[in-house]
Amino acid sequence: MKGQKRANIKPGLEVGIVLKEDQHSGNITKRVVKQILTNSPHHPHGIKVRLTSGEVGRVKEIYKTDE
Repeated sequence: MKGQKRANIKPGLEVGIVLKEDQHSGNITKRVVKQILTNSPHHPHGIKVRLTSGEVGRVKEIYKTDE
């Protein structure tokens, strides 16, 4: 699942994000969402989130839900 719709993302989800420093390489960091930072319902580059590790980036993939 892609991470461009805010409705698909919530705290506790395991996601793959691209950190600011990895934007050129496209390197994916796989962690758990702590907080959603993007206010708009959709963003073409991915919804910006803060992970439980404190890292911030845009969601590229959603791996596992907490359901």
